[in-house]
Amino acid sequence: MRRYLPYIAILAAMIMWAASPIMTKVVLGVLSPLMLVTMRFMLAVLLMAFIGLICRRFPSMQGFALQRVERKDIPLFLLCGFVQPFLYYMFETYGLQLSASPTVSEVLLSTSPIFAPLFAWVLIREKVTLYNIAGILLSTGGVVMMVLAGNSGFEMGSPWGVLLLLLAVFSAVFYTIILRRIPSVYNSLSIVFWGQLVSLLLFFPVFCIVDLPGLLSKGLPQGDWGMALGAVGYLAVCSSVIAFILYCYTIRYIGVTRANAFNNIRPVFTALLMLIFFDEHLPLFKWIGMALVIVGLFICQYRGLRN
Repeated sequence: MRRYLPYIAILAAMIMWAASPIMTKVVLGVLSPLMLVTMRFMLAVLLMAFIGLICRRFPSMQGFALQRVERKDIPLFLLCGFVQPFLYYMFETYGLQLSASPTVSEVLLSTSPIFAPLFAWVLIREKVTLYNIAGILLSTGGVVMMVLAGNSGFEMGSPWGVLLLLLAVFSAVFYTIILRRIPSVYNSLSIVFWGQLVSLLLFFPVFCIVDLPGLLSKGLPQGDWGMALGAVGYLAVCSSVIAFILYCYTIRYIGVTRANAFNNIRPVFTALLMLIFFDEHLPLFKWIGMALVIVGLFICQYRGLRN
């Protein structure tokens, strides 16, 4: 049973991240993207600091205790926080603004499992099997089928938008490489906390330069603040703390290639959540695409599930 725990953890993380676009849409009706990410990671960092410091007092909860970073490991943690969430969110946000078609954006953002084996093999010499490659290609094809189903618009838009979205993908993959390089003496909460603290320290001055002058002159934006703050709470607690910790835990056990392959199941969970809670219609091609994603994931994980 123990060998299945990383897979249960990453599926739970993907379900939480699958709901993130829905929550983000609610928040962006009131807050700007930079204000959202700044509030989100500020709450996440405060929550992890509280949990980590409390757990340090109890020997039985040392797995969630906040650890100090050794001087020799500081560059890895700085790079970790710089790459994701900071670079990823900056590239993704402005890439989406410059992209003419949401369809193109979703297709590009779904390509991280394709690049992960190459990055993992070149940078950390992680073994990549034919099962990994075949499963990733099949599941990515399923994601593309889901995205294209019912979408007629396929304009590329600005090449800068395409470039920024690809850079977001590379940032996400490189983040998983860094996680594999961080020594195993650090627990997942400490890794996520220090990384997100670095990101917050980068986001905050950008927010002060871009958004704060407008807030001071015009005041707070109008809207449903109750719904917005509830959604920010979800993004902070579930998406930024719990999901990141589970994802970090999984990568250290099953590797970069197989962990990244699970990113393809996020659109499946999002589609199912929209079906369950918003009664959104799913055409036949989306169901076929979802089936291909699931089959592809099983193929990609084949060796790991057997061991």
